[in-house]
Amino acid sequence: MTYFAERAYYIEARLAEIRHDLHRHPELSFQEHRTAGVVAGILEDAGIEVRRDVVGTGVVGVLRGKREGPCVALRADMDALPIQEKTGAEYASENPGVMHACGHDVHTTCALGAAMLLAERRHEMTGTAVFIFQPAEEINKGAKAMIAEGVLENPKVGTIFGLHTAPAIRAGQVGIKSGPLMAAVDTIKITITGEGGHGAVPERTRDAIVAAGAVIQNLQTVVSRKISPFDQAVVSLGTIHGGKANNVIADQVVLTGTVRTYNPMTRDRMPVLLGTVIKHTCSALDTSGEIDYLFDLPALVNDPVCAEIGRKAALKVLGPESIVDPAPSGGGEDFAVYLQHVPGAFFFLGVSPTDEPSREWHHPEFDVDEKCLPVGAALLSQTAWDYLKSV
Repeated sequence: MTYFAERAYYIEARLAEIRHDLHRHPELSFQEHRTAGVVAGILEDAGIEVRRDVVGTGVVGVLRGKREGPCVALRADMDALPIQEKTGAEYASENPGVMHACGHDVHTTCALGAAMLLAERRHEMTGTAVFIFQPAEEINKGAKAMIAEGVLENPKVGTIFGLHTAPAIRAGQVGIKSGPLMAAVDTIKITITGEGGHGAVPERTRDAIVAAGAVIQNLQTVVSRKISPFDQAVVSLGTIHGGKANNVIADQVVLTGTVRTYNPMTRDRMPVLLGTVIKHTCSALDTSGEIDYLFDLPALVNDPVCAEIGRKAALKVLGPESIVDPAPSGGGEDFAVYLQHVPGAFFFLGVSPTDEPSREWHHPEFDVDEKCLPVGAALLSQTAWDYLKSV
């Protein structure tokens, strides 16, 4: 067992204490004031330079080694979700309607643990470690804001690592994968316009609801007939709004949803592919259709070299039996935005108490087996240490 693994398990109780405190006091995106204060205080207690109030509620810690050298960043997100917790845990949320249902309290705890462990060895360290505690991941705005504020520039970050809870992986294991790990997530708004009228005389109308039904059906043929079976895409519609009375044929329907892809070329094709289906389907039904397509989050693609550094670090702190090759997730994660600027890798941290998946992200009963905490802290600290030694 390496130094970082031994020390991570030594401070396991402290990590649980930190996580319980954060879990009891969840805060929504760009409202993470208390969380940021806790994070900054722990970093300062470890002798790490701290920048507070970055984009309002972000925190950046800088740990400088004995000798100048490369710079590595570890990133954790801090925000919670507008969900009423139903775990029944003794450390359950004390903020009504707000809950850490995606594990950001775990991410923050693991990154703080890594910061404390690396700070213990600063006099042996070559280079610099930057700890980025980011707000507002859940609304896909935190990473962009932190990067615009210069968190990758001073000091200049050479690579970045992070992790995310994985309910499908047993606690004590980690998922490490080169290449695409999480999907690009884009948002769509489809407006279908016809001509309304009385329900008794449909022949004198152009029914937007009928057209919307056909559009909903036909959009799925884009994936099944325009995307290679060796590629992946998902088109999901989440809302439909149309009509004002049960005896009035609607003149307009608005649909909203998401498009998820992994291949950048496929992603670039989707607006035209969807728009063509919408246009011709609506035209056949004497209505018109338009799509507003917003490119939101890019796919999270792990750099092969950085992923291998993480895999070797995991071998040191956990052993080969604790490393799994995870399936890519269709979820989005704005860590991907950092990877548009610097190479890096993102890991899945197993949190299930058994070999069966536990409650998924964003569920009111989501919780973790806290055996994951020292695992995450050890993995992040060992990975950062190994990167600094390898450059």
